[in-house]
Amino acid sequence: MKPRKVIIISIIAILFIFLTGYIMSEGKVPKGWLLSGSSPGSYETGIDKVSGENVIYFKSVKENISGFGTLMQSFSADNYLNKRVRFSGYVKSKDVAGTPGLWMRIDGKEDPTKPLAFDNMSNRPITGVTEWTKYDVVLDIPSNGNMINIGILLSSTGELWVRNLKLEVVDTTVPTTDLINKSSKLTEPVNLDFQN
Repeated sequence: MKPRKVIIISIIAILFIFLTGYIMSEGKVPKGWLLSGSSPGSYETGIDKVSGENVIYFKSVKENISGFGTLMQSFSADNYLNKRVRFSGYVKSKDVAGTPGLWMRIDGKEDPTKPLAFDNMSNRPITGVTEWTKYDVVLDIPSNGNMINIGILLSSTGELWVRNLKLEVVDTTVPTTDLINKSSKLTEPVNLDFQN
């Protein structure tokens, strides 16, 4: 599937969930988080202790999954308007398929069905088996931002462990990972003679 199509399908699915209400699991979801997605019943989440540290696990509980699950939260963008924000954490994976990863979406005030910025790592997914690796998504929060949504995504089978999540303001030397507003504007045409 083409990356742009994956992005559009992911955005539509996440927006559908927000417009129709959250689907939450019972009991094991860490405080402040929601287990949601187009197929939340296909996933389980909770907290493990690893070397004395709380680690969130998020795993599939079915062999064949049509849809995705996300462990997520939403909060006001007011404290982050006109700033660049990085959502990061360390992730370990086991037998993951699809396009799992961290994600962040910025919803606007005027039309919440059209995200202002979005990244779900679909162009750089976590795959297979990995040891603890730091990942991040970086977005600009425009002045008309209303809500910031962050989460962990599994779009198929497998298991993720996540620790040391952080949301921080960064300066503009940190490039964004925005899949909607990727700037590719050139001021002049390039390579018209196909030399490289």
